Amino acid sequence: MSFKTIPHRTRRLNRSTLAVPGSKTGIFEKAAAGAADVIFFDLEDSVPPDNKEQARKDVIAALNDLSFPGKSVSVRINGLDTHYMYRDLVDLVEQAGDKLDLILVPKVGCAADIYAVDMLLTQIEHARGIRKPIGIEMLIETPLGIQNADEIAAASPRNESMLFGSADYAASSGMQIKMIGGPNPDYQVLTDPDSDGTRQTHWGDMWHYPLARLVAAARANGLRPVDGPFADIKDPDGWLASAKRARTLGFEGKMVIHPSQIEPANQLFRPSAPELDQARRILEAMEQAESRGAGAVSLDGKMIDIASIRQAEATVQKAEQAAAKDAC
Repeated sequence: MSFKTIPHRTRRLNRSTLAVPGSKTGIFEKAAAGAADVIFFDLEDSVPPDNKEQARKDVIAALNDLSFPGKSVSVRINGLDTHYMYRDLVDLVEQAGDKLDLILVPKVGCAADIYAVDMLLTQIEHARGIRKPIGIEMLIETPLGIQNADEIAAASPRNESMLFGSADYAASSGMQIKMIGGPNPDYQVLTDPDSDGTRQTHWGDMWHYPLARLVAAARANGLRPVDGPFADIKDPDGWLASAKRARTLGFEGKMVIHPSQIEPANQLFRPSAPELDQARRILEAMEQAESRGAGAVSLDGKMIDIASIRQAEATVQKAEQAAAKDAC
């Protein structure tokens, strides 16, 4: 293990993150009462410029008037390159800061972006006497953000999660996509001819590099990596394949754009029975070693390092959180 330790961040369920357009007040109550682990009210892409001021007021009213049982609440502010951003932060935190868990920052390109948000949050919290620090979520959706992912992830102790925005990433990098979050049949390799002259086509995963890059940066800094949305809500099999890929790579959850995607995400990204059993065995082995005064921990003939123990603790805690929430 490296001498450098990974910081402990706020642990919260992040299996499903539901986007709620800030201008669609008619769905606010349903989203608040729904099963998503995290919901974010969106003041950015889903709100036209002429509606942004009213959407901000409506979201603040919702934060103050509604209850959000069993979930974390976030707001996606407008980008730092717009004149809407500072007023988003000031009004949200001054008028409803004690109701906010997280601020989602879009199109993060460098560590200075997070420094700016952190600075404003800190000043407003101090001025208003808000004691619970508001966490920061970072939406990585440009090549610049991927390039600077390590610095961004380490930019603030408020940082909690990194989310991947596939649509804007594709647009800013010139990628050719058929559907947001989905595959493209043109991203393929062709095998050499076999003895009969037949050649096989193998599709590749055009999203693999940015996804793997984001996971590495997030995990190295103790953050939760969250995959972006799969836009075709009429293709549950495609969604499931996308979500399984994300889970396999190490993501803790997925952004969802329709209520039908919430429950599948919650089930897929909760620890499986074998994972939970192994985690408990690791922690039991650690307790037994400590009771004997042993300096090392082993299980099934293999040494257990501190990273495995911490992961086991996180797995058990996540399973307990999921069980408590899903039982409500």
